[in-house]
Amino acid sequence: MTGSQPFDEVFREEFERHFATLYRYVDRLSGDPDMAADIAQEAFIRLYQRRALPVDTGSWLAVVARNLFHNARSKSKRRSRLLAREEPRQLTGYASMSPETDLEDARRRKAVRLALDSLPAREREMLVLRYEGYTYREIAQIVDVNPASVGTLLVRAKEAFRRALEDGHDATPR
Repeated sequence: MTGSQPFDEVFREEFERHFATLYRYVDRLSGDPDMAADIAQEAFIRLYQRRALPVDTGSWLAVVARNLFHNARSKSKRRSRLLAREEPRQLTGYASMSPETDLEDARRRKAVRLALDSLPAREREMLVLRYEGYTYREIAQIVDVNPASVGTLLVRAKEAFRRALEDGHDATPR
């Protein structure tokens, strides 16, 4: 927080800067836009309740959101299985070129979701964080790994994702 700027104003700026990225991160982890919105909002509520900004607000929010996500998942195993099968909704208005395009997009989204869900949690989280633009340093902090290991772990995660996507390519979607 800058010296002369009220906390509420600084908080509003941080919300505008980080909410969309945080939301997309949790949405991609969960496959559930409603859960993602709830968790992202809860992370910001916790930030507001602190009444002080951490050194790295984006990483702090991602760690809080990650913990909230894992807590939500562990509370209801049945619900998480249902959510993993739900198709993600478009975040923006989307005008389809044709029903065939819609069908192909739905198949692609389902294949990506299944491939992501087949990965261990840490690999899935690292891929989603990197896709959202987090730096290696931020990823290391969020998933609690050695910063020097992030590059190697991401290469392995990408390879595992590629294999899972290819293995699922010939499978009929459930």
